[in-house]
Amino acid sequence: MSCLTSFFMQQNLFETLSPLLASADGADSAFRFWAAAIIFVATFVLIATEKIHKTAAVLVGSALMLLFVLPVGHHEGSAPETLDQLKGKTAASITQKVDPPATQKKTTVTLPETPKEISTAVKSAELETVEKYESLDSYSKYVNFDVIFTLAGMMVMVNILSKTGLFQYIAIKSVKFAKGQPARTMILLVLATAFLSAFLDNVTTVLLVVPVTFVVSTQMKVSPVPFILAETMASNIGGTATLIGDPPNLLIGSMVGLNFMAFLINLAPFIVLLLLGYCAYLYLHYSKHMTVTVEQRAKIMEMDEKTSITDPVTLKKAGIVMLLTILGFLVHGVFGIQPSVVAMTGAAFCLTICKVNVDQMLEKIEWGTLFFFMGLFVIVEGADYAGVMEKLGSYLHFTASWHPLLIILTMMWICGLAVAIINNVSFTAVAVTIIMAFMKTVPVFQGNVPLQHLMWWGVALALCLGGNFTLFGAAANLVVVGLAQQAGEQISFKRFAMYGVPVTVYALLLSSLYITVRYFAL
Repeated sequence: MSCLTSFFMQQNLFETLSPLLASADGADSAFRFWAAAIIFVATFVLIATEKIHKTAAVLVGSALMLLFVLPVGHHEGSAPETLDQLKGKTAASITQKVDPPATQKKTTVTLPETPKEISTAVKSAELETVEKYESLDSYSKYVNFDVIFTLAGMMVMVNILSKTGLFQYIAIKSVKFAKGQPARTMILLVLATAFLSAFLDNVTTVLLVVPVTFVVSTQMKVSPVPFILAETMASNIGGTATLIGDPPNLLIGSMVGLNFMAFLINLAPFIVLLLLGYCAYLYLHYSKHMTVTVEQRAKIMEMDEKTSITDPVTLKKAGIVMLLTILGFLVHGVFGIQPSVVAMTGAAFCLTICKVNVDQMLEKIEWGTLFFFMGLFVIVEGADYAGVMEKLGSYLHFTASWHPLLIILTMMWICGLAVAIINNVSFTAVAVTIIMAFMKTVPVFQGNVPLQHLMWWGVALALCLGGNFTLFGAAANLVVVGLAQQAGEQISFKRFAMYGVPVTVYALLLSSLYITVRYFAL
């Protein structure tokens, strides 16, 4: 009798406490949501207003996310919501291997035949994944180190190549090939910038090309501003063509799972056409507005590009490694190798075979950029964990009943206009997470991998090309303006917008036409 009494008392106690526990859990979820929302918004306000350095802003934001929102312990069950999401992703990925979409290459996977055995295998894989996830430290859980190490590896190789004078050689050679004609010179510098930006970081590209442009424009006695602004636009256009050309593409590719060849096939053809149209406009406009004398052209032709090459031995070695690295990017998807492995392998070989000061090369890495990405990943992960991204995605649900093309074009223009205010790198991680949450709720995108990929091609075009909208749209823009200021040329927000807005609107309109014609009309 006493045992029964004790049992019922325990049951009544449990029933009494259950609502209180549920209420406490609900209050905790509400606190996480509002804390994440406040941290998220405050961080991006600081970035947009530049009250403090953007890297400092995201590092503070990421620290607050780890302290108040994200689970940081190693004990079992420390992140129940995250683990549930992870389990779902794991199950989905294993199920996809059993029955892959028709558009994907079939992969032979040995799996048990009966549903019960498949379920057991899935649960076992989930448990193993969860255990590995739980053993990670906080930053390893939330930072996408594939992006970090891809950028770091490419930075090392670019630093070594820049030491050889290769990029100055290319710039001077372009000018001489144009025979000192300003409009032709501009076109060749634009093409060289766009090509380099497809394989190098945009900021690095303009840092290498713009100083030479100042020298050339001085020799021609013309304003350098049209040249450097055209090169800035070209760096953002050319970087759109590949996975590694512009940070937004690298973020999209890493977060969504799209490889180098996918970007090259789907975006590069359009970027080539867009660039040719842009060059045609520049030539028609500036051939009438810029002229040089015979004497000035003669001085330009006397420039010796060979003197730019300061270390031919290192150039040869590093050049071969860079070419092999680019080849590695082309085939990494076939072999299932992550871009970071390709980039870091190239960097390791460059540092090994080239006679350079390793410490000096590592010091020249843009550590501010890398830490910015680390903090950004934590902030976005915290907002996603607390449900902020899902909430933001729900605001897009009014488009759910629209035609897929109209949905994609709407997302493109939202993203393109947004980066006029917020730096495109900062906004990309947010946009990708929100759009992923949105597509999970729209039936037409659920399970439709080709349509999901099409969304990402449109968004990638908008985010990269939208960086030309304003001074704050892309990091390369701010760097060029800073270099111009050092040279005594003032480029205001309004002056930049006079160049950038027409180019960006033209690019976004053509991007919309490209998506419509290639993927829907044809």
